[in-house]
Amino acid sequence: MSGHPSSHLPADGHAPVPPPPGGYDTVPPAVGPPPAAPAPPRKGLRALIIGIVVVVLLALGVGAWLLLREPPVPDPETAAEELAAALEAGTPADVPLALETSASPDEQYDRVFEGMLAAVGEDAGTVTVKSVTPMQEGDDGTATATATFAWTWPVAAEAAWEYETVAELTYPGPTDGEAGAWEATWNTGLLVPGLEPGEQLAVERTEPARGEIVTTSGETLVGMTPVHHVGIDKTRPGWDTAAAKLGDALGFDQATTDDIAAQVESAGAKAFVEVITIRENDPEYDFDAAMAIDGVVGIPDELPLAKERDFARALLGSVGEATAEVVEESEGTVKPGDMVGLSGLQAAHDEQLRGVPGLAVTIEPAEGGAGREAFTIEKKDGEPLAITLDPATQLRAESALADLDNLASAIVAIKPSTGEVLAAASGPGSDGYNTATLGQYPPGSTFKIATSLAMLRSGITPETALPCTATINVEGREFQNVPGYPESAMGDAVPFRTVFANSCNTGFISQHEKISQQQLHDAAASLGLGVEPAAFGAAAALGDVPTEASATEHAASMIGQGQVLATPLAMATVAASVSAGHTVSPWLAQAPGETEAEAPSGDLTADEAATLRDLMGGVVQEGSATLLQDVPGIVGAKTGTAQFGDGSKAHVWMLAIADDLAAVVFIEEGELGSTTAGPVMHEFLTGS
Repeated sequence: MSGHPSSHLPADGHAPVPPPPGGYDTVPPAVGPPPAAPAPPRKGLRALIIGIVVVVLLALGVGAWLLLREPPVPDPETAAEELAAALEAGTPADVPLALETSASPDEQYDRVFEGMLAAVGEDAGTVTVKSVTPMQEGDDGTATATATFAWTWPVAAEAAWEYETVAELTYPGPTDGEAGAWEATWNTGLLVPGLEPGEQLAVERTEPARGEIVTTSGETLVGMTPVHHVGIDKTRPGWDTAAAKLGDALGFDQATTDDIAAQVESAGAKAFVEVITIRENDPEYDFDAAMAIDGVVGIPDELPLAKERDFARALLGSVGEATAEVVEESEGTVKPGDMVGLSGLQAAHDEQLRGVPGLAVTIEPAEGGAGREAFTIEKKDGEPLAITLDPATQLRAESALADLDNLASAIVAIKPSTGEVLAAASGPGSDGYNTATLGQYPPGSTFKIATSLAMLRSGITPETALPCTATINVEGREFQNVPGYPESAMGDAVPFRTVFANSCNTGFISQHEKISQQQLHDAAASLGLGVEPAAFGAAAALGDVPTEASATEHAASMIGQGQVLATPLAMATVAASVSAGHTVSPWLAQAPGETEAEAPSGDLTADEAATLRDLMGGVVQEGSATLLQDVPGIVGAKTGTAQFGDGSKAHVWMLAIADDLAAVVFIEEGELGSTTAGPVMHEFLTGS
């Protein structure tokens, strides 16, 4: 047994390894653990793979489900908003509609609202969505909803026609997997409640009566007056020769007649070319002779006119058809064709005078017959405008200016105790411009009333001696007195009273270093010059006195020249303030409900005014206004001459106070205030 191999096992228990072929002399194999067998997949990787597979399968399933699922129903509110926008634009066919007839919705819209759009303007109406009911979904993918629309038509400045209409909305369901669109059931009731097919709206405006312009005592100054619009009708035989005959009958010059003929020739074949508007029974024109001409027509009408053709024309203004500019600026208040105030008081108070038109909207049946009322606004007639003009005083002023047909001119008269403007006349040479209240010119020596007030405030008295020399030089500029200035009123020590009475330029300018430009400005303001009136009631300017000026300009300001400007209204206010003893704020127009103008303001004292009246009295007694000595109740006056251009021409003025009347005469060009304006003032104050 000892020789059996099993009896010689190594101590580790393993059987001995037999020698390799060739013996142990070869390199033995590396000794180590046996190669590992392949491991099975890990659990995490297997789970990842399984998860990916599941996700892919789920995605494919969801995608298929989404492709097969019906799209959601669109929001009906969006469809309602789109329909509202289309209705407001007048193009309802721009959105899906369910039509019950073949009639075009857009054409129906145009026919229904033709009259409304003509009355209130294109694109004037607005349509908004008021509400949309919650949609009701059907089992077959359809849905329904109801939309309510709010319509607004601005038919008047402060009124609108507002109503609501209802549209039935239907969702037909998706098509080929795509979401469908909501449709509105179309009918004319969607435009106006209860409107039946074929019916349409009719709109009629009722024009209000224009308010009159009256005096504060109630006398009519401007009222509705019968007239005829005279013109040439090209549809009538004889129109081609009518212009020349009409020119002869109405007394036109050849240039005017030729212009009329050219207008008629260029007008359309059926045109009516208006030539002139003639008052009924106007003695200036032969209306009957005009009507006897072949081709001439007179269309009757009524217009707001003054009782006399030229009475206060520039001040009262005119009425005519609204211009495109007026229509645009009115922001819907004025429509094309409306009669409005175009100038003067008629324009300044147009809203009050014009009133509010009435408007009736009716639904007219397709077959004719009586319509039914849809909306109505009652007209509101214009209110009268009360003004302070005194007809007799105004006519007297116009008569005094009647011969000044080549020069701008004006007379303004104020009642000092109340500030009422009794007359504001612009002469024929003003060519329709309101020189009386708007024409600004250097006031010349009439401004010396303001300069005198500043001097009085500096300590000068009527008896203070001042130098009145032939000339005075201020920084190289020479000033002198007006031609013909009396030598008896000149000297090195002349009482201020005499300097004022004779209007010595050099005497006033001699004080230019003692009186500042600011003091001049303040004194003028105390008299109402350069101060905005508290409640004048019409377009007006009251001049301007600068607060700063160079030495030479300041010297010129002392005698009402340089940069000093005034209107006739402003200088009449100066005279009124002196007369009243306090600063007067002039007024012309009275707003409805007012009984009197605002209380005057300013710092003119009664003592200052009394001294100025005394100085102005000297002008009448011994100075440049002695021609007024026979005027009843005359208190005082002041003349003014303001050179312009090269100095060879002058604006001329005269102020006067007589009883409770303060007046000014202005003429654009003349010799002297005393010789040119003075006679006109005398005629105005005396009526002869």
